[in-house]
Amino acid sequence: MTKEEKGTGGEAKLSAPAVKKKKSAAGKKPVKKTVKKQKKKPEYRDIGIDVSPPKRACNDPNCPFHGRLSVRGQIFEGRVERNKMEGTAVIEVERLHYVKKFERYERRYKKFSAHVPPCMKIKAGDEVKIMECRPLSKTVSFVVVEVKE
Repeated sequence: MTKEEKGTGGEAKLSAPAVKKKKSAAGKKPVKKTVKKQKKKPEYRDIGIDVSPPKRACNDPNCPFHGRLSVRGQIFEGRVERNKMEGTAVIEVERLHYVKKFERYERRYKKFSAHVPPCMKIKAGDEVKIMECRPLSKTVSFVVVEVKE
């Protein structure tokens, strides 16, 4: 061996790179496989009753589908009377009451304040389903769980 081969002085030995890049069998660049991205459905919680979940997602903690609010108790179907408050609507529920003396029914109405999650878009006159929950404020103890179309 000479001094150049040992690398103990003199000029540095120039050599080819130690690792050669291999080409594919056809001599072309390797083809990348493209994977189609599927649309993610908004994930929601099962709230225990048969209602259609909202199509949009939200990050409201008081949403029964996307938050931590549990629902229980009474279920009413009614009409949205006002929704001018932020996140709350007034729902009017109609029921029939039998009057024994006249052997007929009369309509009776009751208004409930209900929380409206941001994932549900409602306007005055819409038919909605509301369900009881823990008290969210002084007057709000119901939450909208479905908008009828």
